[in-house]
Amino acid sequence: MTNTFKLKKGLGRGLSSLIGDSTPSVKSNKVSISSIVRNKYQPRKSFKKAQMEDLTNSIKERGIIQPIVVRKQSDKYEIIAGERRWQAAQNAGLHEVPIVEVEADDLKSLEFAIVENVQRDDLNPIEEANGYKKLIDEFNYDQDKVAKFIGKSRAHITNCIRLLSLPTEVIKLIEEQRLSQGHAKVLVGLENSAQIARKILDKKLSVRQAESLVRIYKSPKKFKVITNDSNIKALEKGLEEKTGLKAKILHKKNNKGILSFEYNNTDQLDRLVMIIKANY
Repeated sequence: MTNTFKLKKGLGRGLSSLIGDSTPSVKSNKVSISSIVRNKYQPRKSFKKAQMEDLTNSIKERGIIQPIVVRKQSDKYEIIAGERRWQAAQNAGLHEVPIVEVEADDLKSLEFAIVENVQRDDLNPIEEANGYKKLIDEFNYDQDKVAKFIGKSRAHITNCIRLLSLPTEVIKLIEEQRLSQGHAKVLVGLENSAQIARKILDKKLSVRQAESLVRIYKSPKKFKVITNDSNIKALEKGLEEKTGLKAKILHKKNNKGILSFEYNNTDQLDRLVMIIKANY
C-alpha cells in the first residue's frame, strides 16, 4: 500500500518527519535505476560538480543510505526527493536503488521538492523564486500562503520572486553565483540593471557599495550650469590635464552642447576609453 503526505507543521519539521506522519505502511523496496525519472516540478536545475563527485564517491563506498522518495507515474517512478542521490547513483554505476513510494499529487510533489531543497540551501535564488512562482501560478497559492508553508517571511518571498523581473543577462549571473541575491535585489526595477551588474562585478563592490551606486543612478547629481566662457575654458583645461588630450566644449544658450576630444592615434583613443571606463 502507498500512503499520503500529510502537512501538519510545515517546513520546519523536515521532509522525513512529514513522511513519517503518514499512515504506518510505506512501500519501500529496491527498483531498477532506469525505472526512475526526475520530478517534472523539481525547482533545482543545477548541481555543483564538486558536491556531486563527493556524493558519487560516497555511494560507491557505502551505497545509498537514505532511500529516494518517489511516486508512481504510469510505468515509472517519479522522484519527489533525492534527485542528487539518483544522479550520483548513476554516476557510481548502480543498477538498483532503494526507494520509498508514497502517494502525492502534483501540488504535494512540488511542495516537497521545494521543502527538501530550501531546507538544505540547495537552490540558487532564481531556482527558489521559480519554485515559489510555480506554486502561485499553477496551484493558486498567494505569497502569504507560500511564506507560511516555507517558513520564511512574506518579504523574503516577495523579494525572491521580484528577481525574475531582471534581464536574462543578470539572471544568468545570479544562477552562476557570480552575483549574490543581496546585490541582485538592489537592481530590481532599474532600466540599466545589466550595466550596473557588470560594474558591480568589475569593481568587486560589496552590497552596501552597490546600494550607494544605485542611489547615484536614481538621483543623479545636479551640476551647476556653465554660463560664461571663462568657466568653459577652465573646464576644458581640467579635462585636458586629466586625459592628456585636446578637449573642446561647445556650449549653447539652451544649455545643450557638444564635448569633443582630439586624438592623434589609436593609443590616445584607447587611453581615453580606459579613463572613461575606469571612472564611469
